Amino acid sequence: MSAETTVFLGTGRRKTSTARVRITEGTGKLVANGREFEDYFSHENFSKAALRPLLTVELRDKIDVTANVAGGGVAGQAGAVAHGIARALQRMNPELRAALKKAGHLKRDPREKERKKPGQPGARKRFQFSKR
Repeated sequence: MSAETTVFLGTGRRKTSTARVRITEGTGKLVANGREFEDYFSHENFSKAALRPLLTVELRDKIDVTANVAGGGVAGQAGAVAHGIARALQRMNPELRAALKKAGHLKRDPREKERKKPGQPGARKRFQFSKR
């Protein structure tokens, strides 16, 4: 058995995505649903967005991240992972709260997709108006 390590958990949400994040002290290994971040998040912008809380507190190479993500698309999942990492970092070290909060990582992004209305082709779009 290996030496006992402390695990900190954080749940992140964005749009319809939910991420359960576990962080431990380590070498900067990043895993999402069993795959490396760079492989899981198709574009580098998404993997950068997911890592933003670690870069804010300058712990990118000192913490291992394991995330289980479900629901939504790639952008929502990246946002959910970032939110989960921020919450887990706050649990690990409460002194990081000020920096994370100032950067806006602890607030859940409340924007959701608006529902389609009856008699319309979309949420806001209307059918073309014809005077005659």
